[in-house]
Amino acid sequence: MFENRADAGRRLATQLGDYTNRNDVIVLGIPRGGVPVAFEIAMALNAPLDVFVSRKLGVPWQEELAFGAVASGGVRVLDSEVVGGAGISDSEIERVTATARMEVERRERAYRNDRPPLKLEGRTVILVDDGIATGSSMRAAISALRELKPARLVIAVPVVPESTCNRLEREVDQLVCVLMPESFSGIGEFYDDFSQLADAEVTELLRRAERLSTRRDGIAEPFMPKNKGDL
Repeated sequence: MFENRADAGRRLATQLGDYTNRNDVIVLGIPRGGVPVAFEIAMALNAPLDVFVSRKLGVPWQEELAFGAVASGGVRVLDSEVVGGAGISDSEIERVTATARMEVERRERAYRNDRPPLKLEGRTVILVDDGIATGSSMRAAISALRELKPARLVIAVPVVPESTCNRLEREVDQLVCVLMPESFSGIGEFYDDFSQLADAEVTELLRRAERLSTRRDGIAEPFMPKNKGDL
């Protein structure tokens, strides 16, 4: 059990020590619940923190089935196999995309207050959430994030079912978790406090991380690889 999301983040950070004090590392939290976890990891690793806002695109008559995703940076990815198999029309794709993009943009405005996103190309990105259940939303986020060309993609979550972990490990460079239960009914069962967060709480954590980041020598500077071998 985790006391709360901050406790989960601190425990995850102990498994991510290889990424401490590296100026190519960025920690991304998935709002809302992943941000408190990511904040603790970023502080422990001495790394900058940002959010990665993504929304899966659900088949209109079976919304739990994702046919793609939209995300920060204007990225859209489509799963052609699901689109073809489900017979989703172009107009339906655009309608669902437009709704999802509006929510992504709303959340980015709420969290960033016009601050530009951190550049991810060529960086080591640690993507953090407060837990994973089926993995469909995380897989959509991974696909969208790959479009932004990180050099290395690490997923860090406090708890994920063993079966889901086995599937996701093949899609990223590294998956780090604290708990991999065989029996799983919901993420909240592994937390003493799993209360919902407000947008204002997410924004405050990002502001705190930004203030701390600007005080670090070299950590907040853009990563400029010296040569292709550095990637």
